[in-house]
Amino acid sequence: MNEALPLTIPLRDGSTLQGQYWPDADAKATALIVHGLGEHHARYAKVVARLREAGLAVTAYDHRGHGRSDGKRGDIPAPETLLRDLAAVIDAVRTASPARPLLLLGHSMGGIVAARFVGGALESPRPAWSRPVDALALSSPAFDASLKPIQKLLIGVMGRLAPHLAAGNGLSPEWISRDPAVVAAYRADPLVHDRITATLGRFFGEAIATVQAQAPRWRTPTLLMWAGADRCVAPAGSARFAKAAPAGVVTAREFPGLYHELFNEPEKEAVF
Repeated sequence: MNEALPLTIPLRDGSTLQGQYWPDADAKATALIVHGLGEHHARYAKVVARLREAGLAVTAYDHRGHGRSDGKRGDIPAPETLLRDLAAVIDAVRTASPARPLLLLGHSMGGIVAARFVGGALESPRPAWSRPVDALALSSPAFDASLKPIQKLLIGVMGRLAPHLAAGNGLSPEWISRDPAVVAAYRADPLVHDRITATLGRFFGEAIATVQAQAPRWRTPTLLMWAGADRCVAPAGSARFAKAAPAGVVTAREFPGLYHELFNEPEKEAVF
């Protein structure tokens, strides 16, 4: 199988996104991995390997403000920045293989980014960042941030006074997996951070509300998987979306007892 090649995506504001891609001339589809808050695409090596074994070409990138991509850690210039950035990555993927079906695989924050992006096709007029996507897979998506009233108040206040001031996201590394080795590696990873700004928080809130409202009209084939013992995002958000979405379009699966990172849990074989 082909080895990973470096990926650099230039953006209109002069910054760049960094990532990798694994080409395969015989691939039946391309999977684009959209990672979660505070992490980076290189943590998905096991996922990449399984996707390639399944006959897919794979592309993965670091969000702005994450990993090796440009940008202040945990911040975005504007609420729709991550959606415009994803469009730029998709344009590059489509240029390389225009006829191949495209699957978005989004985890956690990447799940709400990917879902919000796919939901753009339901809007009229379509947003400038909207692009066709053939299928969607979601792992523990941030479909309910489960913010306390005081947290919502702080985001509102900081959004007015210091929208780009980064603070801790309040998430504990122990919540990501029940595997101590995964937690230890996460803690030791120099590219992992715990920063978030009010501007990024505002994106979460607006995207969640929009995606939940769009659920009854959902039309992109979607696999939705979530962890029943998730403490990073509220499992109820995924359950609510699954209940409202068309059954023939969305395939939903809860994994009771598992923590946030389904692909890094001891039961990962069942998830794969």
